[in-house]
Amino acid sequence: MRDLTELTDVEEPAWPLLAHALSTSPVSHDALPVDSAHGRATLLQLQVTARSWLGAFALNCGGLLLDSGWLRIYGSPDAETPSGMPSLADVNGFPEEFDPAWRPEGGLVIGHDVLGGVFALNGPDPAAVGRPGRPGQVVYFAPDSLRWEDLEVGHGDWLHWLLGGGTEQFYETLRWPGWRAESGALHGTQALSIVPFLWSAEARRDLPGTSRRPAALAEVLSLHRDSAHKLDDVDPGFLGIV
Repeated sequence: MRDLTELTDVEEPAWPLLAHALSTSPVSHDALPVDSAHGRATLLQLQVTARSWLGAFALNCGGLLLDSGWLRIYGSPDAETPSGMPSLADVNGFPEEFDPAWRPEGGLVIGHDVLGGVFALNGPDPAAVGRPGRPGQVVYFAPDSLRWEDLEVGHGDWLHWLLGGGTEQFYETLRWPGWRAESGALHGTQALSIVPFLWSAEARRDLPGTSRRPAALAEVLSLHRDSAHKLDDVDPGFLGIV
């Protein structure tokens, strides 16, 4: 186990590179203010250094609302942040006090989108929890297929790809005219409840014609989990606490 000093006092910390990527990103975003004490506690529990983009983000950023709020990337937000977005520690159920024996169940949930899609960082044995990809790679639970997909990149490359505009192509078939206004109006723990469901033939034929309303993200994730069980007899596992 490494102490906090070993994790923070490193050569070539990643934050200057990450801060530059944020400042030059062509994608609309809102970087939330950080709670420094929360950031240090999160870094200690993660046991990753500030040389990594994951560690630098958790230590220095309260979270990121990306692409008009379409995607939320979790960090260590100040309690007074009006967005209401939870922290990386809250979403993953970190212990209140540092516990060297604790590890996130199956991997680390690092982001949610307004459709109820989940981005997660694989743990040491993805296959054991029914996820594709290799340890340390980012995977995505897709709301239109109710399956995990391997994105074949690590956290740093994933974040760099998002800030470079990767969401435009990634969500090309899952957006409709006026989506920015709908996603931007949501609170940090809300998503869009969409009927017919995104995995239905009706929604695929006419996405703009679906009915959409704000709902608790927890409600949407629960629907996705239950539907994966009923339709495919698949347990998607941990999707985050929101």
